[in-house]
Amino acid sequence: MPKDIFFSIVIPAHNEEGCLALTCEAIVERFAREEVLDYEILVVNDNSTDSTEKVLQSLCTKHPMMRYVNNTLPSGFGFAVRKGLEEFKGEAVAIAMADLSDSPEDILTYYKELKNGAECVFGSRFIKGAKVSSYPTHKYILNRMANWFIKIFFGLDHNDITNAFKAYRREVVLGVQPLLSHHFNLTVEIPLKAIVRGYRYVKVPISWTNRKTGMSKLKIEEMGSRYLFIVLYVWLERSFSKGDYKRKR
Repeated sequence: MPKDIFFSIVIPAHNEEGCLALTCEAIVERFAREEVLDYEILVVNDNSTDSTEKVLQSLCTKHPMMRYVNNTLPSGFGFAVRKGLEEFKGEAVAIAMADLSDSPEDILTYYKELKNGAECVFGSRFIKGAKVSSYPTHKYILNRMANWFIKIFFGLDHNDITNAFKAYRREVVLGVQPLLSHHFNLTVEIPLKAIVRGYRYVKVPISWTNRKTGMSKLKIEEMGSRYLFIVLYVWLERSFSKGDYKRKR
């Protein structure tokens, strides 16, 4: 493990034996080409029942910048990410998926933006320069509707707030506590709280590719009310808390 870690990459993984090694190896290879050494990859094994942990043991033996922790019950995407945000060692952190849907090149871009002083880095799959491959049509339609609603509701200058792939400085992670979401709605809670509580973000175009192996853990039919709850919760904070939770500059 590097002695001085600036950047942590948190990857939640539930039954990802088929793609986790490919994802981590791709990130390691890309950072090695750039000669970046001050980073770690922290995988949160979210109560996997396949060979995910064996894959992780092998990867961590091979790559000194990798480590993993086991998520304790209850399991779920939100709990796994929250475990990673409790355990990461860097001054900044990115949340990336285990299925290589997020490009290692973009993870490196996040690293550079944070090194240049950004507090939050929000990637968008739907601005000039972005690339999207094999996005299921029904998910695309629901995604654009949800993001349009959030953008209008909060008056945001960003059109991909629901995307989990974002990066934050440590002070932002501390500043958005406590986190409430148990599931994928955490991907909305963190950036909206960061914005409402006064942290600045930069936008960058990113690439996204649908997973090649395994199954997506996101169940859209189960998430609608949870997303709405978090959106309304943060809106109520912004509207009625009188700035009690906003950072003091």
